Amino acid sequence: MKGLFGRFGTSCNVEFKIADVEKRKTIEVQTDKATQKLYIFTEAEPIRGKILAKVSDGKKIEHQGIKVDFVGQIELFYDRGNHYEFTSLTNELAGPGELGPETTFEFDFSNAEKQYESYNGINVRLRYFLKFTIIRSLATNITKEQDIWVINFQSPPEINNSIKMEVGIEDCLHIEFEYGRSKYHLKDVIIGKIYFLLVRIKIKYMELALIKRESTGSGPNLYNESETLTKYEIMDGAPVRGESIPIRLFLGGFDLTPTYRNVHNKFSVKFYLNLVLVDEEDRRYFKQQEITLWRKNAASGIAVNAMAQPETRKKKKKTSKKSPKTEGAPDEKQSFED
Repeated sequence: MKGLFGRFGTSCNVEFKIADVEKRKTIEVQTDKATQKLYIFTEAEPIRGKILAKVSDGKKIEHQGIKVDFVGQIELFYDRGNHYEFTSLTNELAGPGELGPETTFEFDFSNAEKQYESYNGINVRLRYFLKFTIIRSLATNITKEQDIWVINFQSPPEINNSIKMEVGIEDCLHIEFEYGRSKYHLKDVIIGKIYFLLVRIKIKYMELALIKRESTGSGPNLYNESETLTKYEIMDGAPVRGESIPIRLFLGGFDLTPTYRNVHNKFSVKFYLNLVLVDEEDRRYFKQQEITLWRKNAASGIAVNAMAQPETRKKKKKTSKKSPKTEGAPDEKQSFED
């Protein structure tokens, strides 16, 4: 956390010393330049510490003031010239004067707003950082930045309905899939089942994929980037009518973020379960279903949500208002895309 700065004049070594680092977790973040190890903060935590400034060769630097800013900003990679600040606070450290050979400044951002999580994506980055500035009139300002990483814990969702959907191709394929819940914490387990109600095409295998979709910008500058986080085969060979395929996907093994929706009107991050069937002619049929991810505080004592099992086929038949013979009606199912 040290830096040597100064251009066309005396250089200055600046070091950030954030308070209570021995108790604070860190995260390694890959940036354009290198991998950085950053301290993790939550929304309510204050940011305090000291800044040590050492002027080279024991000299002094004349300045018009010294300050440190706490900044939250969004950087869109297709618009690198513009950074969108959503929070900014300033601690004035010194008025105009001279900076001696070695000076220590204290800073305190107890009420710093950190409503969004830090994010380092494909086309966008949301970052929080401290910026130390020595203002000079006849020379370039001396600046040094120190990033931090912010995560925000969320309460368990009050409503967490199961996902049930019937999809198919008319007179060829009709399946029903069920997932126990629609919202999952980042270390959760997705449990579900797939039922084959009508099979008249020769299916070779079936896959399930977890997809992350990042959307940035709007209008003509809207960019969507999809990334397949994992994909695995859940069935090999042709199914028969009435067959049931279980689904179990552990999320803890992946580097996930919560779902972000329209962050500061700049970007969103969503997650989808993508069900793919491949027939013997290698034609692919797929259906995507969005799920919501949230961050649970493991240290808060909040109990893990019970892993809701999808209803059994037998139970559904008892509660269904439709006869199985009418399940193929166009208004009751969604077609696969070929």
